[in-house]
Amino acid sequence: MDVEQEFDLFVIGGGSGGLACAKQAAKLGAKVALADFVKPSPLGTKWGLGGTCVNVGCIPKKLMHFAATLGELRHDQVEAGWVDTQVDSKHNWEKMVENVNNHIRKLNFGYKNQLMRGDVKYYNKLAELIDANTIKLTDNKGQIETVRAKTIVIAVGGRPSYPDNIPNIQKLVITSDDLFWLQENPGKTLVVGASYVALECGGFLHGIGNEVAIMVRSILLRGFDQEIAEKIGIYMEEKGIRFIRGCVPDMIEATEDNKRKVTWILNGQKYEEIFDTVLVATGRVSDTQKLNLEKVGVNLNKNGKILCSADDKTSVPNIFAIGDCVEGRPELTPTAIKCGQLLANRLFNKATELMSYEYVATTVFTPLEYGCIGYSEEDAIKKFGEDKITVYHSIFKPLEWNYFEMHSGESCFAKLIVLNDNRRVIGFHYLGPHAGEVTQGYAVAMKMGVTKEQFDSTVGIHPTCSEELVQVTAVKGIDEAQKEGC
Repeated sequence: MDVEQEFDLFVIGGGSGGLACAKQAAKLGAKVALADFVKPSPLGTKWGLGGTCVNVGCIPKKLMHFAATLGELRHDQVEAGWVDTQVDSKHNWEKMVENVNNHIRKLNFGYKNQLMRGDVKYYNKLAELIDANTIKLTDNKGQIETVRAKTIVIAVGGRPSYPDNIPNIQKLVITSDDLFWLQENPGKTLVVGASYVALECGGFLHGIGNEVAIMVRSILLRGFDQEIAEKIGIYMEEKGIRFIRGCVPDMIEATEDNKRKVTWILNGQKYEEIFDTVLVATGRVSDTQKLNLEKVGVNLNKNGKILCSADDKTSVPNIFAIGDCVEGRPELTPTAIKCGQLLANRLFNKATELMSYEYVATTVFTPLEYGCIGYSEEDAIKKFGEDKITVYHSIFKPLEWNYFEMHSGESCFAKLIVLNDNRRVIGFHYLGPHAGEVTQGYAVAMKMGVTKEQFDSTVGIHPTCSEELVQVTAVKGIDEAQKEGC
């Protein structure tokens, strides 16, 4: 294997973080290359450049969530005077997937063009480290070449994990790596898991008309505010999504007509049910297994995640890591992008700014959306003590929900968690329509250290859902979280 080229920076992984780091480094004058090779899922699903978010994550998820929301609005449209709306019309899965996949392919093509215009050398090849400066690249025909780099950045992200108690499970179930590229409607679906991926996918599948059950081992949305998580579960159940609580599949078998027979044990009793599809969403694992990291001295945890310092440096001085493959980092596209850009600035522009993961806003696109910034109530109590915080809460009903009487007036919720000593707002939680749009604006204020009194002195936009956050006065434990609408 002859070494052909040497680079200032070589990025392994063409997801959001890797692309951002490579492009920023090239802008700063570095000689940069990037390798990205999508290993097909166990069922053979594969995709192009751009990583999880673009191909099998945020982008297709949001588009399908939007499709489901449009369907759910049909009843409201009738009540708002649109008399020709077909409330009972059927959803066309094939049409939706065609449009979603076409949009993704445009993004794939766009990323390739961006790398080319930015003078970043792109390798559609599987990368493996030979030593701290040498990378072996293998294409899909098995042909090998090697390159060298002064600095290497690992940004390989993660892939879905599978329960290990069911034989041949990878051939019996789908994951989010498969769902968004399915050419046929998955039909009656069992979703296994209680992560945001599980609830989001179960939500939009039900929203387009599928029968959906969600099997939950313990709590919903681990790591998120549990009061909000339970409200999301209640809302989804009210919409017709069935939850099977306190268990996991004991067996999954293929039937003669290629359906899935699922067996589980609940309270000592055995249950069986036939589903068209089983979607497993029980977490993700770092995609580092074939990079040869340990042999070149990069330390990993027991789950394969890379151990890094605050400046993204691994145990090997010239090897860095960013994004989902790093231990203790939020698995979010925007944080990976920002982290990659800041790393490039430090490497090639003498910058010193480190990525801060405090008060990062995020949204869960469940049927009723949830936006949050900062601490959950549980984490705030654990860190500061229950007597050191005050929780303000409010139940509200969006004005537009009054068109359709089936909308519950108890579903939408706002919560602010405040430190008693300096009155800083350390937790922001919003459950309601357009949560991403509502939450993003408050993220600036939260980052700047906004206080409850500054929330109170801000004039709200009326009538909106967002104004609830600048009007909330009820104290949890003292006042009921009920507010009359205007």
